[in-house]
Amino acid sequence: MDSSHTRREATRRKLFEAAVTLIAEQGFSSTTVDEIAERAGVAKGTVYYNFASKNVLFEELLRHGVEMLAASLQNAADEVAERGGSRVDALDGMIHAGLYFISQYPALTQLYVAELWRTNRTWNSTLMMVRERAVSVVADVIRDAVAGGELSEEIDIPLTASALFGMVLVAALDWQSFQPDRSLDDVHAALSRLLQGRVSGHQGTGGAGAEAGSGRS
Repeated sequence: MDSSHTRREATRRKLFEAAVTLIAEQGFSSTTVDEIAERAGVAKGTVYYNFASKNVLFEELLRHGVEMLAASLQNAADEVAERGGSRVDALDGMIHAGLYFISQYPALTQLYVAELWRTNRTWNSTLMMVRERAVSVVADVIRDAVAGGELSEEIDIPLTASALFGMVLVAALDWQSFQPDRSLDDVHAALSRLLQGRVSGHQGTGGAGAEAGSGRS
């Protein structure tokens, strides 16, 4: 990768971080390109050089953020599979990965959740598409778990995937906003017990998280 490409990627990352923080703080309409440039420490023209408009910047911001989250979930599932863990273990690993990602990017997550419920934005179709990308990562693991007999064939796979994905988003935002003193492991353990008792139907003392952590085969 040449140095000019590396510099551009670094600039775009600064703009992403500045934009998501400002928009989460004061809303999209109230955030100006001047403010984004100032927060990122770049010239206003640099914003338009990288993004044709504020709308394009925001659309790319959402796409980039959810793609990062989807990749994080997929990597977590792959790591559990490499250790010989079950598909339920993989789901548990994805919950942990989702919580960690959101703890690192809380403003991005707040923005994403807020925009999900708006229907008058030009980027709505893009948002739905990237949401489907993230949920499909979860759905694929659930589908494999059903095929392998770990989960009931009666499970509604798309809805269950959406429910798990939404559970992590909302629980993480609740944790960050109202229970910040709780550790990530503590929050994960609570959601792990919910996964173990309400989805898999198995009641274990250690929960799915303990099994995933032990790398059982």
